[in-house]
Amino acid sequence: MAEKRDFYEVLMVTRTATKVEIDKAYRKMAIKFHPDSNREDPDASEKFKECSEAYEILTDPDKRSRYDQFGHAGLNGGRGEAHDFDTFGDIFGDVLNDFFGGGRSGGRRAGQRRQTRGDDLRCDVTLTLEEAARGVTKELSFRRRNACEPCGASGAAPGSQPVTCSTCGGRGQVIQSNGILRVQTNCPTCRGAGKTISQPCSNCRGSGLVSEKASLTVDIPAGVDDGMRVRLKGEGEASPDGGPRGDCYCFITVRPHDLFRRDGSNLILQFPISYSQAALGADIEVPTLDGKSPLRIDPGTQSGEVFRIPGQGVVQPGGSRRGDLLVQTVIEVPKKLSESQAKLLRELAELDHESVLPAHKSFFDKLKNFFDPEASSSS
Repeated sequence: MAEKRDFYEVLMVTRTATKVEIDKAYRKMAIKFHPDSNREDPDASEKFKECSEAYEILTDPDKRSRYDQFGHAGLNGGRGEAHDFDTFGDIFGDVLNDFFGGGRSGGRRAGQRRQTRGDDLRCDVTLTLEEAARGVTKELSFRRRNACEPCGASGAAPGSQPVTCSTCGGRGQVIQSNGILRVQTNCPTCRGAGKTISQPCSNCRGSGLVSEKASLTVDIPAGVDDGMRVRLKGEGEASPDGGPRGDCYCFITVRPHDLFRRDGSNLILQFPISYSQAALGADIEVPTLDGKSPLRIDPGTQSGEVFRIPGQGVVQPGGSRRGDLLVQTVIEVPKKLSESQAKLLRELAELDHESVLPAHKSFFDKLKNFFDPEASSSS
């Protein structure tokens, strides 16, 4: 199965996209990939379902929050149901509004500018397997842009003020016309700010923001895995015009463990046992994340056989039930033998030769038949 794409990438929106922006992006994608309009494209149906799933997750505040924090793993593998055109609302209303500039009750009025949100940040956190399994509190140190104090985040030198952009009249947007088609874009002069600065602040060089060192304490929940991320809401960079801060995303890296390998909520341990323990059985102790645990090796255990110890794995993010520890036996063959050990093994080999084990006999019977098919047919 192919790895799922990022939901924001599927709808071609940013991680800070509002519901209105997601609605518009989804409607356009749905029109583009709806199976009824793409009968010649065998992949259209899957693309339509992919868009619908992304829309269903990103428009649900709870699901979007879990997805932002933990990615696809935070959704427990759930898949959203595809939406029909009946759920789009007035599908063509917003599209025509985008092209022709028609007003709607939910839109912004002319001359009004929406405050922009600060940029998101990424920081990386490296954990041991024990920390990832149990959860841990980490101290983070990184740089982020905050509002410039001398200019009050305006970007203009103290004593001066930004002036209204003469190109867009302060709207931050310009409309380009081509016949009946009208396209609204960011103003090329002020780049959507609505104002221009004639005397930039020397501290921030006109940006209104300065880079400063930040320290945060983050609680990493139990069960996180390599590649997951934890969202710190409102801990990103400041907005250049007084809007809300962006978010900080902590990307998790889990160092390889000397003993355990993780498989979802289960842990896998390859445990060496001797030939005599495998043949005769034994009571042994195996390591777990919580200490030692007893394990009975049954007589006749084969190399690669797996024993399960319930509840000694890790939890899934947001869950409470722990997975299991899977102990895979590996029969060790000694490279050096004492004289007495070698003598006993020779005696055992002689016994094996006189009374061949069933599996041993079956293999050599098959081997003989492979090289001499006529012997098999005559028997």
